[in-house]
Amino acid sequence: MTSQLTSKRPILGVLIDAIEMEEAVSRVVSAARTGMPLGVSALAVHGVMEGVRDPELQYRLNDLEMVVPDGQPVRWALNWLHRAGLGERVYGPDLTVNVLSQAERQGLKVFFYGSSPQTLELLLAQVAARWPRLEVCGSQPSRFRAATEAERKTDLETIRSSGANLCFVGLGCPRQEIWVYENRLDLSMPALAVGAAFDFLAGTVSQAPPWMRRRGLEWLYRLIQEPRRLWRRYFVYNSAYLALLLLHRLGLKRIPADRGSAPTARIRPG
Repeated sequence: MTSQLTSKRPILGVLIDAIEMEEAVSRVVSAARTGMPLGVSALAVHGVMEGVRDPELQYRLNDLEMVVPDGQPVRWALNWLHRAGLGERVYGPDLTVNVLSQAERQGLKVFFYGSSPQTLELLLAQVAARWPRLEVCGSQPSRFRAATEAERKTDLETIRSSGANLCFVGLGCPRQEIWVYENRLDLSMPALAVGAAFDFLAGTVSQAPPWMRRRGLEWLYRLIQEPRRLWRRYFVYNSAYLALLLLHRLGLKRIPADRGSAPTARIRPG
């Protein structure tokens, strides 16, 4: 694995950066201005538990340059286990908005990769209306299947040759994290796995009210919206997350941060 920044702390073996929004945006913008690769994931409970379940995914997550606490329960765990003193989470949709605002202000160009053609069309219209001076160099919808190696190389060349300084990736967790891990070093720019931010900005999915988001109840709002798709994620993963955190805090179960296994084969989500 690559060397980790000192802000990283293990949550059930997954390394999360104990940082808040201003620092996260600063790191992304700095890398974009200097043309440096930077793999970024905004991780909630679902993503952490996917890493617990899959050692190869855990390895990929722990090798990313920045993994921010997207969910309130992840922020709470950083404060509870590591006394991080975080007053806010780095919510993926808010990170996206803040980075886009800075990109417009500093003349940085962006590319959007993933989601459906319909969502991307709505997203680009909303971005143009909200940030009229921001240059969007291009976009590409998901294929909703594995890409071939030739397609992967073509996609990377399309992004690089577009002139973009930043690439936002919306393939859904954990496909987007795998994509960022596999491709970030071939892109001379930050690649941000921000998932639901595409749908929220496009207006195809509504966000929970602010009071629910502050109290860590966004999962309940989304469950009410999509019960058949999300019930297993929230009831099984959230319960397992809380149980494992308690066992870890009591010293009854340890999940080391170096538990992950190096991937045996390249996965090419697209």
